[in-house]
Amino acid sequence: MIDTPLLQTERFDLWQPRGPQDVAALCNLISDEETRRFLGHARAELPAQWERFMRNAGSWAIYGYGVFQVRPRGDEDLIASIGVFHSWRGFDPSMNDQPEAGWIVRRDWWGRGVAVEVMRAVLAWFDATHAAPRIVAMIDQGNTASVKVAGKLGFARYGGFTDPDGTTLDMFERVR
Repeated sequence: MIDTPLLQTERFDLWQPRGPQDVAALCNLISDEETRRFLGHARAELPAQWERFMRNAGSWAIYGYGVFQVRPRGDEDLIASIGVFHSWRGFDPSMNDQPEAGWIVRRDWWGRGVAVEVMRAVLAWFDATHAAPRIVAMIDQGNTASVKVAGKLGFARYGGFTDPDGTTLDMFERVR
């Protein structure tokens, strides 16, 4: 069990997955339909979030990095899931077997700079502790807020695709 956050920003504590108790908080994080609008097939049900939690825990265990559970400083309320995780998307070779950046912020925290503040801390930590020259990101077309976040973090669009369900996604990368 992890007793303290791994990273902190001015306003937030960034925790590695602490255990199964985080799963209900992840369900709550994306329970709002508007929050899920640009999350593809994400579902707020326990089995789906258990799978997301286990993939993230696996990324931490195997690669030494993953998504952080973000809480306001000194609070237990999960308000975001943000970080760099190892992924294999299977739809484009340039996205497979890569560190991938991602951010999900609870709707009542939108517009407060959470994703940029936290991702800047995560990227500084990731760059200092891992030698990956490239990080990818995938953003649904139309998600202008996430595209702005990506730009502020140094990501540039390099391609796109449409998945079998008809969702059009843009691929971004940050190269050091």
